[in-house]
Amino acid sequence: MSSFLCCCCLNDNSSSERQPLLNSNVKEGNGAGTARHSRPGQNVVYLKQNGSLQMRRVNVPELDQRFTDLAQTFNQHQERFETMVKGIRNLQKQYDCTRCDDMSLSECVGKIMQEWETRYKVTLKMKGYDFSLSVVPVSLEGETEEEPLPPALQYAQSEVRYISDRAKVTISKSTTLQELTGWLLRSQSKMIEQVHGAAENYQEQGRLKENLEENMREVRRAQESIQEYKQRAGEVLKEAAQIAEAQL
Repeated sequence: MSSFLCCCCLNDNSSSERQPLLNSNVKEGNGAGTARHSRPGQNVVYLKQNGSLQMRRVNVPELDQRFTDLAQTFNQHQERFETMVKGIRNLQKQYDCTRCDDMSLSECVGKIMQEWETRYKVTLKMKGYDFSLSVVPVSLEGETEEEPLPPALQYAQSEVRYISDRAKVTISKSTTLQELTGWLLRSQSKMIEQVHGAAENYQEQGRLKENLEENMREVRRAQESIQEYKQRAGEVLKEAAQIAEAQL
């Protein structure tokens, strides 16, 4: 997922509280895990076009860690969902589907079946929460060896497996994220007291309070997105089950 780094200079008093929480395990070019911190007097903000979470420091270690955990887990969750959508779009484009305004698989599966019907019997199989394209060669008289699948058909199988995996993981990880966002929202009053106690002076108290308020806005935004991702992934699984059942 692409991101852009934007550095803005602020005064020394506000920089440390307002810098975003960064991943302490970011890998540099040598593969070592390091923690990146901005120098005093700077506020480093990571701007991501895809709406990834950004968290600010509230100077309460326990809370900073929870906000960091949420941001990292949510951003990974968002990436999984986006790759699921990309997989569906790739199939729709590959088979010139007209229903590209939604995440429907039915037209794609139908076109794949039609394109290869003289050589292969293509069906969508569902097992538990996993779905995949089953490809069985059509028996021809005199044919003794099974030929490798054409690259285009291998691609379709691979994309369908990937979509299935992303949909399943999106649903399963949503529960953990919903629990974390729920805890943070329920604990807001207590967090305000903790942040108030962590401030060394009135000016710092105002900055930390502002950071906490911004973090809670991000938590609520994440909660809405998590529910949407879970619903959309569930719709993909439901449609796959309907397609598979109709082909029995």
